[in-house]
Amino acid sequence: MSNEILDWREQGQEVYLYGLEFTKQKYTKYSDTWEHDHCEFCGIKFSEDKNESLGSINIGYTTKDKYRWICEECFNFFQKKYNLIKL
Repeated sequence: MSNEILDWREQGQEVYLYGLEFTKQKYTKYSDTWEHDHCEFCGIKFSEDKNESLGSINIGYTTKDKYRWICEECFNFFQKKYNLIKL
């Protein structure tokens, strides 16, 4: 049994996020059929209209295809562990 303390936000993301390139930018929908996205780690909602009172943000780190989004706090926290590349 490992003594490593796991963060509740980690749920297998190393399989699809490790070593990916990200840029910081304003959120835009992946497609016309999508209304919003969520941070790959903490689940905070990304939407084109920032509404902090409703728990949504509109700036974060995304992959080139804008399919994966990570909030700034999680990106900074997990960048080294997951070898996330900031462009």
